[in-house]
Amino acid sequence: MTKIDQFESVFKAATRTLYKHDTPSIKKVMLLTDLKDEYENKMFVQQIHEFLDVLGKDTEWINITGEDYRTIEALLEAVETHRPDLICTYRHVYSDGWKWNFTLGEHLMVLTQTTPTPILVLPRPDKEAPEHALKNTDRVMAITDHLTGDDHLIHYAVHFTQNDGKLFLTHIEDEGVFERYMQTTEKIPEIDSTTARQTIKHQLLKEPHDYITSCRSVLQEQQLPIQLEEIITMGNQLERYKALIDKHEIDLLVLNTKDDDQLAMHGLAYPLAVELRDIPLLML
Repeated sequence: MTKIDQFESVFKAATRTLYKHDTPSIKKVMLLTDLKDEYENKMFVQQIHEFLDVLGKDTEWINITGEDYRTIEALLEAVETHRPDLICTYRHVYSDGWKWNFTLGEHLMVLTQTTPTPILVLPRPDKEAPEHALKNTDRVMAITDHLTGDDHLIHYAVHFTQNDGKLFLTHIEDEGVFERYMQTTEKIPEIDSTTARQTIKHQLLKEPHDYITSCRSVLQEQQLPIQLEEIITMGNQLERYKALIDKHEIDLLVLNTKDDDQLAMHGLAYPLAVELRDIPLLML
């Protein structure tokens, strides 16, 4: 490596991605249910209003229910008419597919991919949820496969964390992918594989740490009354995330679902959405 290359590497290593804070505008919320019992529906709606008290008392609620919205076309038309800032619903709305825990249901799948509106996926009202679920948002977790620079994700996670609550910013580097690249590196004589393993791992974990440090600094400057917790590690992403969510009794999980390069749901979003049926998921 030439001295110029060394200088460039040192310069790039010192460069940090800084967080820029902004607050999402959520003034209108659409709640979609298919409950036929009027009292049951009323109680569920009230529960969700209380759960999302963090949005403020001035939030406009639009409750969509009944057979008029059974078709996807009718539902999309309602979304276009009301233009909500947030859509709340649950898996397999207008479907009995909840009996098989392999999908989210056609209505929800179409909503997540055809509308830019964030979707809050709630536990089904007819299924038993953990004791801490749907009570408040004092323990929120934001997850992504690339946390550094994802200001949009942090904006929503911060906004949904209630005062004096905890926001967990997590980054789990995929250990399987890392090992595959390291095994390839070990086959190249010109590369010191031991040094490569140590330095690459260090840099992969350092970047999200620096970004979270920037987030913490900015939120403190904004005097936002929430506590930021950092979780950065390597491992099997799906298993680690599930374990962390259980360990910290997370009330709300915030994650990205849209991918500019494909129609399908982004990265880990789909397996997490299918398997984590007991807690609300804010899908951006």
